[in-house]
Parts: sequence; structure tokens; C-alpha cells
Amino acid sequence: MTIPLELFYSRLGMIAIILVLGFILGKAKLIDVKANRCIVNLLLTVFMPASLFMAFPNEFDNKTSDLFFKGLIAGVIVMLALVVSSRVIFNKKIYKGELRFESQFAFIFNNATFLGYPIISSVFEEKGIIPYCGFIIAFNIALFSYGVYLFERKITPKLILGVLKNPNIIAVVAGMIIFLTPITLPDFITGAAQTTGNATTALSIICIGFMLSHANFKKLIKKWRLALTAIIQLIIGPVLTYYLLRLFQFPDEVVIVCTIIQTLPTATSLGLFAAKYGGNDIEASELVTISTVLSLGSMPLMVWFLLLR
Repeated sequence: MTIPLELFYSRLGMIAIILVLGFILGKAKLIDVKANRCIVNLLLTVFMPASLFMAFPNEFDNKTSDLFFKGLIAGVIVMLALVVSSRVIFNKKIYKGELRFESQFAFIFNNATFLGYPIISSVFEEKGIIPYCGFIIAFNIALFSYGVYLFERKITPKLILGVLKNPNIIAVVAGMIIFLTPITLPDFITGAAQTTGNATTALSIICIGFMLSHANFKKLIKKWRLALTAIIQLIIGPVLTYYLLRLFQFPDEVVIVCTIIQTLPTATSLGLFAAKYGGNDIEASELVTISTVLSLGSMPLMVWFLLLR
């Protein structure tokens, strides 16, 4: 699989326009913090699961199944590598407790959900979405287990239950079961799921635009430590992923999809996790903003350097 260069940059342009729309809606106060939080919750529990559920083809074939499971295995390898790397880079001696766990979270977990799905689905369609579905299972399991652990510093039954109950994981597993079996759903069910899932792209990007509309960029420029963390995440993440998956000889589809995902900015959930589990939610949100702004320039450069040269 090759990257359709013209289509790729065209889709980035489309995403940029919707991002600006979200920014304008935030500045005009047509969306407030409460409304944005509601949209995020709907995306994570309804719209994104519907889109992932409908990502699988109607008929089974071995190549699609193989891509899914290789995407899953690649996801496990990448997440483990990022966890180990984060503990080495953001260690006690360098960070001394200040934003150490937030920085580790930012390095490991990027915007694979809100930005990853729109980019992969619009550029590569089914060839990219299938390995993406495999990767997103590993990503979500790591996010709702190790991601929570980074703040709570303990493993609880509630943490394990949260992974099992995650709607995105349930949706991908359900979609895979239907794909692997002769089960055929009625048209009105698949039509409803497809229509619901189609809202994912626009809503997710609007949420990111809204977040940027509330950023104090003059204040952020002075926070060099946050900027350094974002730069490390945006460069080392994709480089590590690309060469690691090439080393294990994964198919091009899997390497390209996983590498592009790692060029994305830090997950917007960092601020939510920090607020919920007792971290520094203000600086965590600022880190997400800095990473998002820097990724506008770093993403095309990293894609060119690793995948197009």
C-alpha cells in the first residue's frame, strides 16, 4: 500500500478547515466547555464505536482477517515499546516528579481516536481502517489500564472492568465476530450504525478546534518543558514505530497506518485523565494544546521523512 500523496494532503486540508470551524465556534461561544464535554462523551460512547463497528467488510476474506490481527499485534508491540521508552526518557532524575507521569502519558497516548480515525478512513478507506481497528484495541486497552495506572499508581478491579466495558473495544470485537461468522444484520441496523458513525470525523475535529480556541498562546510560548515533551513525542514516537515494525517485517499497510498514527499530537484525554485522577490538569491540557499546534508542522514532515522519501 502506498500513500496517495495528493489525496493525503487534500484530506489534511479538509481537516484543517473543520479545525478552523471548531476554533471559530469556540471563539464565538456557540460551543462552551459543557457542550464540548458532552460531544466528547458522545464521540467516545456512541459515534466512534458505531464507526469502528461498521469498519469491517460485509464478507469474510483471509487477507482482511490477516490485516486486522497484524494490526492488533503491531499495536501491542508499539504500545509496549512506548511504555518502556517513556519510563527511560521521563525518569525520576530528569523530571523529579514534576509532570513526570503526565509527560509519560503524553508520550505513549496520542490522538489515535479523534484525529487518527478521520485521517486513516478518509485517505486509505478499508485498507487502512482494518489494521487501524486492530491497533485501536491495543491502544484502548493500554489507555484505560496503564493510562489510568499512571495517575492512580495502583491496579484496581474498577480499572480492569473499565477496560472490558469500553464501548470502542466492544464495538471492534462485535464487528470482528460478525465479520468472521455468517451472521447478517438487517439493513436498518447497519444503516443506522453507518449514519451514526459518519458523524465521527466532523465532530471529533470540531472538538479539537474548540480546545485550541481556549488556549493562551502567549503563555504557552514560555513553557519550554511542555514544548520539549511535545517535540520528543512527535519525533521519537513515529521514528520508533516505523523502524520497529520494519524490523518485525509487518506489511506496508500496517507500518504506514501505525506510523501515521504516531505522528499525531498527544491525546485530548490527557487533560480529562489528569483532572479525574488527581494530576495537574491545567498543565496537562496546555501540553495537549502545544502538541496539537506543533503537530501541524511536524506531521507532514515526519510522513515525508519516514514514508515518502
